[in-house]
Amino acid sequence: MTTLGAVFPPSCPPELLVTAARTAEGAGLDELWLWEDCFKESGIASAAIALTATERIRVGVGVMPTPLRNVALTAMEVATLDRAFPGRFLPGIGHGVQDWMGQVGNRAESPLTLLREYATALRALLAGERVTTEGRYVRLRDVALDWPPLTAPPVLSAATGPRTVRLTGEVADGTILEAISTPDDARVARAVVDEARVASGRADGHLLVVNLATTGDPRADADAVRAHAEAGADTVVVQPAEYDTAPDVDAFLRYVGTQVRPLV
Repeated sequence: MTTLGAVFPPSCPPELLVTAARTAEGAGLDELWLWEDCFKESGIASAAIALTATERIRVGVGVMPTPLRNVALTAMEVATLDRAFPGRFLPGIGHGVQDWMGQVGNRAESPLTLLREYATALRALLAGERVTTEGRYVRLRDVALDWPPLTAPPVLSAATGPRTVRLTGEVADGTILEAISTPDDARVARAVVDEARVASGRADGHLLVVNLATTGDPRADADAVRAHAEAGADTVVVQPAEYDTAPDVDAFLRYVGTQVRPLV
């Protein structure tokens, strides 16, 4: 069965998150996804709230901007949540919106280089390795987590173009595509990822997560979910059509779980 999730958009105030997470779980959704958009809500803090408020549902962050965060701190936070809520946290990283990264003085000249260095170091730290690296952006000296995950969670990465998709196939455990992606985009991304993994000698699995903006028509939304799944998506995450303004988030989550889900 297709993994189905929905978004709690950061246009909604944080005080709604506890109730929203419980609504998502009660509606039968598999996953609740959060965004670390500048300058709204922290991905890690929001994930901790949602995980604490629920018992079963997985919580993903899609995504944490790599220029905004030291990789060792991200590893510490991810490991802490994973040990407290084993198997329920899905961390995602990405380039971040470049204008926002410029606002905080952390815009990278080469986002691809940063993403490669960051994902490689993050996966190693979460695997319990002791890491020393002197990259262009990521520099660690004899760093290891005292409390690494008992089983390392998958590190997902956002991708918006073929070069980034190929990179995620090489260095990440999953790829997150944005909501404007079509089933054909998902099919191409799956092929590029698989090709990159073969070329880099990786034989483990790779999650493909596709975001989908709702139409408000349950059958049309269910058809779109199935089309993306048939194109190679492992997870489809539905987001409100008007996510820049705060929607009735509980009604939206119930809609995805109780009206779209049964038709998928």
